[in-house]
Amino acid sequence: MFDSSLNPQQRAEDLSRLAKEHFDVLVIGGGINGVGVALDAVTRGLTVALVEGNDFASGTSSRSSKLIHGGLRYLEQYDFKLVREALHERELLVSSLAPHLVKPVAFLYPLHEKVKERTYVGAGLALYDALRGFKRALPGHKHLSQKTISEIAPSLRTDVVTGAIRYFDAQVDDARHTMMIARTAKRHGAAIITHAKVDSLIKKGKRVTGAVVADLDSKKKINVKASTVIMCAGVWSDQLHKSFGIEPGYEVKMSKGVHITLPGNAIKADEGIIIKTAVSVLFIIPWKDQWMIGTTDTEYLGDPNEPLADRSDVQYIIEQANRVLSPRISTEQVIGVFAGLRPLVANKKDVDTTKLSREHTVDRPVPGFVSLAGGKYTTYRVMAKDAVDMATNDITKLTNESVTSKLPIIGADGYWALTQQVDALAARYNLKSETLVHLLNRYGSDISDLLELISEDRKLATPVSRDLPYLKAEIVYSVMSEGAQTVADVMERRTRIWFEAPNFGLDLAQSIADLIAPHLKWKAPQKKASIAEYVKLVECAKESAANLTKI
Repeated sequence: MFDSSLNPQQRAEDLSRLAKEHFDVLVIGGGINGVGVALDAVTRGLTVALVEGNDFASGTSSRSSKLIHGGLRYLEQYDFKLVREALHERELLVSSLAPHLVKPVAFLYPLHEKVKERTYVGAGLALYDALRGFKRALPGHKHLSQKTISEIAPSLRTDVVTGAIRYFDAQVDDARHTMMIARTAKRHGAAIITHAKVDSLIKKGKRVTGAVVADLDSKKKINVKASTVIMCAGVWSDQLHKSFGIEPGYEVKMSKGVHITLPGNAIKADEGIIIKTAVSVLFIIPWKDQWMIGTTDTEYLGDPNEPLADRSDVQYIIEQANRVLSPRISTEQVIGVFAGLRPLVANKKDVDTTKLSREHTVDRPVPGFVSLAGGKYTTYRVMAKDAVDMATNDITKLTNESVTSKLPIIGADGYWALTQQVDALAARYNLKSETLVHLLNRYGSDISDLLELISEDRKLATPVSRDLPYLKAEIVYSVMSEGAQTVADVMERRTRIWFEAPNFGLDLAQSIADLIAPHLKWKAPQKKASIAEYVKLVECAKESAANLTKI
């Protein structure tokens, strides 16, 4: 307890705990919902273990639009409860729970007609502002003239855009946020193990009493005893229900969402842009010194382990964006691309994905087993609370109320004070101020760990690439304290090199493997195998998105 580090030594210790202890809660899944459940449960005083077959956020939770938002589109579906709930969570995350990771971002909603559309959209955004309640960390919406937006966003076409309304939401590195919640759960006493999968459930009659967990590294199997098992498997929910022999009260339908990244000079704008399409909305999002554009919303029936973007996905995004952009963007400018799957709760197999509610479902089909599905990234904390509330039906000891609404995650404590000391810290550690800001916005008050590494080895203060902000110290820290175990873990999720660098950052794989190998105690064959695994992932992605120039 109190140590949040995730590394090989911690993993070995927690595997030992799995074999010896009886847990109140065993969580299956290391996405945002799984780590949220682990944190909610452990901070109620429950004993908790979490197992994840791959890496934290290796599915949907690392492939979202990276927005913490109320869901403006859901107003048109009259889903006011979901919007209100999401806006409340947005305010908490920006102001107190994770201010180092969740940042305000402004969007322009372009208008194509001067009166009716401005009135309609303005009324919607007024409602959007009102639904967040009285605690307001972000500014309200504002009407802008065509002249003003031509200054803010010169790339918006003045021949089709007559004005705009500015409003605010928030942005997050989803994979990083998910991992930090896992670390927070670890800090409070949870056993956290990635690269381990649940083979089967242990039952006594109809009641679930634990699970058989297979360590994918050692190939050993462990019988884990638990009062209740909570499954947060996202798009794998149906598959696992079937393998466990459990009939759930819902099914999950998959919808594919694709995003592309472009260089910063591809679009001239100081703020993000949102476009309404025939089936959904498209976000043009400022992402560091680049642009991220997405998303698509198409039914997906393939392998949930390999959602890949194809040329038609990328072409759709570009065509929709070019409705309002000048000069037009093109496939030749695309730096990176990634695809994710939304797990949408469905009652009928023929329901259109764009009309399914994003509200979540908590299901308890048999005693000792709870599953959580649906919802949206922004409301992970509420979903986790509901799942643990349901699970307490199978826990005999007195259980406390959820406290996560007032529990800052790792790095948040002391963050605001450190933002006032950037120049002083930069001078003290001989770093650029922008480097300090970069580190603060990824680690918060845990920046001290990175600065200590740099003090011990000055070589770690250099970036892994002159075109990316990540320091070598961050790569080392990702395996020392953040649970990364492979080259893919580092390049896809601890950093976002996967979609921020041309060619998926393939030219950096060797140098990153060289940095992490000593800390993972790899020999040459292990290092070679991890690089090969990443190369294979890149080859699959490139084949799917064939004929795109840079990727």
